[in-house]
Amino acid sequence: MLIEYGVWGSRLVLAGAFGLSTWGKLADGPATRKAVVDFGTDIRWAPTVAIGLPVAEGSVAAGLLFPRTAGIAAAVSALLLAGFTAAIVRLLLRGERPSCSCFGAASSAPIGHATLVRNGLLLALAALVTVGAIRYPQVPAGLPVEACVGLALIVALAVVLTWTLGELRALRRRVDEQALSTLGAEGLPVGAVAPEFELLAAEGGRIDLASLLAPGKAVLLVFVHPGCEMCAALARELPRWQSRVRDTLTVVLVGNGDLAEHAAWGRAQEVGDIPVLVQQGNETALRYRVRGTPSAVLIGADGRVAGAVARGAIAVRELITTAKTEAGRRSPRRDELASGTRR
Repeated sequence: MLIEYGVWGSRLVLAGAFGLSTWGKLADGPATRKAVVDFGTDIRWAPTVAIGLPVAEGSVAAGLLFPRTAGIAAAVSALLLAGFTAAIVRLLLRGERPSCSCFGAASSAPIGHATLVRNGLLLALAALVTVGAIRYPQVPAGLPVEACVGLALIVALAVVLTWTLGELRALRRRVDEQALSTLGAEGLPVGAVAPEFELLAAEGGRIDLASLLAPGKAVLLVFVHPGCEMCAALARELPRWQSRVRDTLTVVLVGNGDLAEHAAWGRAQEVGDIPVLVQQGNETALRYRVRGTPSAVLIGADGRVAGAVARGAIAVRELITTAKTEAGRRSPRRDELASGTRR
């Protein structure tokens, strides 16, 4: 009996995943059509594929609920997942990271290693469901009606909760974007006190501004996004630049979104010991009035904004050069003061 419960439960979970994917694609048609094109479909066929794909996924979700069609539906789900995963691998190998919009607002982030892990788990579940449907074709017959309905309700509630959380994340992003658009001039005035922050670190724990500031050392906040190719190119250069100004400047990468994704992205760009911090929304970017990526803000050792927002790799490099030059000018003064004190 326990095995039968497992067969029914796994079918419900897989059906819920495909049902959520169906609803997400239908609810956000423009994003679905864009994702279809980004994944390599000819633009002429994009509207047809954007409609046909959720119809196929919805048919799979419905087929998994009935004993006679569960095996076929599970096998089709495995083929669809394998095709999706192959397309994602192809894009990642080409250095492209579009948003998959697989579940609508619940998955609007760019594809990455986390997407492959998710699809791998779903593919394993599809294989398990296929075997279960073949070996136990009668399920859910023989199980108590209240138990079958109860499991179905639990999965349905989980699907609704996942959809709601995805909608809340999308709403938060839109609110952040609107707030950024109404901030006025980009960046804080030079000399303004740098706003405090406390962000999650990709390597674990939390890091705040106070812990980054050190006597005689400025801090450079470099705002990036894992889906931004210019950000990736800049990140690969930062360790080399950091090695030249290590005594006078601390470089920090600041992104927003998934912590594990940023940790993997940092390793892929080989940023070394440069901290990778993650915002849960855009709270730090809002406080510093940073509107895009890649951008950088220089904070002096006194905890005040030391320059205008630098936008792009060239501007960031110039900002680092400026910080190094300013530190060099201050060093003789400190030496003179120290010498005068000794005299």
